Amino acid sequence: MKTLKRTFRSLSVRNFRLFAFGQLLSVTCTWMMVIAQDWLVLDLSGNSATALGTVTAMQFAPVLLLTLYGGRLADRYDKRTILIVANLALGSLALGLALWVRTGEVQLWHIWLFALADGAVKSIEAPTRISFVSEMVGAELLPNASAMSAAYFNAARVVGPAVAGVLIAHLDVATVITINAVSYLATVLSVAAMRPGELYRAAVRPRAAKVADGLRYTVSRPDLMRPIILTGVLGLVGFNFQLTLPLLAKAEFHTDSASFGLLSSSLAVGSLVAALVTTARRGRPTALVVTGSALGFGVFEFLTGLAPGLPAACVLLAGTGFAMMYFTQASNHRVQLGSDPEYRGRVMALYTVIFQGTTPLGALLTGWTAGAWGVRWALYAGGLISVLGGLAALTTCPRSALTATGQPVAQPAGAPAVPAADGPDRPVVQPAGAPAVPAVDRPAGPVAVAVPEGRPVR
Repeated sequence: MKTLKRTFRSLSVRNFRLFAFGQLLSVTCTWMMVIAQDWLVLDLSGNSATALGTVTAMQFAPVLLLTLYGGRLADRYDKRTILIVANLALGSLALGLALWVRTGEVQLWHIWLFALADGAVKSIEAPTRISFVSEMVGAELLPNASAMSAAYFNAARVVGPAVAGVLIAHLDVATVITINAVSYLATVLSVAAMRPGELYRAAVRPRAAKVADGLRYTVSRPDLMRPIILTGVLGLVGFNFQLTLPLLAKAEFHTDSASFGLLSSSLAVGSLVAALVTTARRGRPTALVVTGSALGFGVFEFLTGLAPGLPAACVLLAGTGFAMMYFTQASNHRVQLGSDPEYRGRVMALYTVIFQGTTPLGALLTGWTAGAWGVRWALYAGGLISVLGGLAALTTCPRSALTATGQPVAQPAGAPAVPAADGPDRPVVQPAGAPAVPAVDRPAGPVAVAVPEGRPVR
């Protein structure tokens, strides 16, 4: 009972509890939308891997252009307002696509247009949502809130694809997209119902939160840059399951949409287990944990390419999902536990650019590889290059830094300690008047929220 209470302790905060339940519903429906959109693209294109890769590239291309600006907005303006507006916009876009599909006249370029607009809005929404968690729960509860965010995200990824496969088979794609459009209201209502007085907000927002300052700060910190670069490598070649899974189901195993949903759910089951495991994390992960989990991911993805049939693929994808989420959480936590709060929005914006911005190139590369040699070779290549990336990070990191979490930065009296390894000491200011949070076996310091929900591990 005590362990269970510790696992869910961040849900004791009312604002975060509202946000988590709203996100659980909304993200579940977003995963349903992902399955519906990908299945629609395959139907319209005759199972073309290139067409599927193009849609993914269009959806994530805006990340390269707008996410850093989104981080600047998150540091400068009210995050609740940004989230409400962004989710209303996303819901409107999904509703428009659903009506277009319902007419029976939808074409591939219509879906590309929707994907481009959807990506543009999410480029603003993602860094805002990630950095908003710290305002909801405060510094001490952030590690647990991060893991809980990953847990609800992956619970949604278990349920969403499976439900989508059934609904597509018995109803149609337009119905699934419509459900997703309505679900954005869950996030809007949960954010609107929060109590602003209970948020951990900085007393003064920076008037000139420059993107360049955030970039200079991050580049000057090798302990931040190593996991960010490794995340980019794995994101480019390994995290392209939105392409490989539908092709594996339809072109390799010759199954239906329900089996596609089963493959996606298997990946998500492993990710959910990893997210729950990381609720026990009590500090900043070491560089060895980050690189080790990257190696594990590469091995599992390569083995998935060898799967002889659907059952074996499901088992291996569960292992792949576990390693993928464990790495993502570890690299994310390492970056944020070493970052100063005044730069948090911009650091996470850069992380999101690297994490999601590799998707357009990765989608095109994976689509080309699958089209030329088959989907299995796309999995082989992703796994092998991920292993090489992990080995490169392991060998270039100083041995003394592999198992070091870092020294705490200077803190005002009474403020919780925040580890910031290998970087300059900077004071971390606790917002004046922030509500107290009982310190029950909680690690100190800020940490990142889990995988951005627009990430193409969809």
